Amino acid sequence: MTKQILKAYKVRLYPAIDQQVFFAKSFGCVRFIWNKMLSDKIEHYKETKTQLKNTPAQYKNEYEWLKEVDSLALANVQQNLRGAYNKFFKGGFGFPKFKKKGQRDSYTTNNQKGTVAVTHNTVKLPKIGHIPAKFPNKINGLIKSATISKTPSGKYYVSLLVETVVDEIVKTDSNIGIDLGLTDFIVLSDGSKVANPKFLSKLQHKLAREQKILARRRVVANAQQRKLSDSRNYQKQRIKVAKIYEQITNSRTDFLHKLSFNLIKNHDVIAIEDLNVKGMVKHKKLSKAISDSSWSTFTAMLAYKAEWYGKTLVKIDRWYPSSKTCSNCGHLLTKAELPLSLRSWDCPSCLQTNDRDINASINILNEGLKLVTLKTVGATELA
Repeated sequence: MTKQILKAYKVRLYPAIDQQVFFAKSFGCVRFIWNKMLSDKIEHYKETKTQLKNTPAQYKNEYEWLKEVDSLALANVQQNLRGAYNKFFKGGFGFPKFKKKGQRDSYTTNNQKGTVAVTHNTVKLPKIGHIPAKFPNKINGLIKSATISKTPSGKYYVSLLVETVVDEIVKTDSNIGIDLGLTDFIVLSDGSKVANPKFLSKLQHKLAREQKILARRRVVANAQQRKLSDSRNYQKQRIKVAKIYEQITNSRTDFLHKLSFNLIKNHDVIAIEDLNVKGMVKHKKLSKAISDSSWSTFTAMLAYKAEWYGKTLVKIDRWYPSSKTCSNCGHLLTKAELPLSLRSWDCPSCLQTNDRDINASINILNEGLKLVTLKTVGATELA
């Protein structure tokens, strides 16, 4: 069975000098429109207590240089800002923030009758034409939009959102429960464990050394009253630091993609904890390790891949006592009886010896299968 999906392909671009100039203008205009529209909305609300419905077109007469870039890129800023406002007022999300130069420089444009297209070695974009590119995968389907970005190390990428079809993966009649951890990245209900690669920790010493050099060059530039943008030594070192961060990010993303696809491929139902990662990273001693693990990204990958390939991902309530419940008889320990330091325990009821993490993953699987059954029964009754 095939399914129609939206899939993003990230492609490396190699723009010429004039194309790089156009990108820089586009990034700047998009950033300006976001900040200007946000500022005017804030001032308007202070004066009238009503929301200002402004558009990029209103600013083009006063700031004519906005006409030099892709109008769809500016229109997408309006949509994104409106979405950020809606999320804030609905609750759970912070108020929209002003954008700074050099931080996540990007803009998004839409494909209108072939304005965004690909050849075997180029990507065509509105107002700029064909740009040499390196494709990691073959792109099949209808291109809906393109997001152009520049990394802190100076590399250019385009993320192409494509409407395409995928084949559902054959059912395996196998289900799995997943317990997320720090020592082991995941522990599975079949008893297997996947070690935590700890990409940040492995490069922490090298990163710290390069950051110290960067800090010293910042001090030198300030002492000489030079702008950091004009200090060649500072910029060279900044790129070195940025490349280390990119290496960490790329390695982690590759690991998460391969692991999540392998789980989806080999199992029909995947049960996992619904952790409050945002709250957990506030822990002073564990925040860096939790961030390095990227649990949220991993869970998000499992979610969309399960939907693509016809599998089921079920999230267990974060308050479910998976570690403190015996997977054999259901006996529940108190928090005092099972401190975090205790990694193995004997059930006082059935005397089974439980590995803390494997026991938790088994309970997560059992609870997940219950939820899937209840959902299936409910859907049948409604039908």
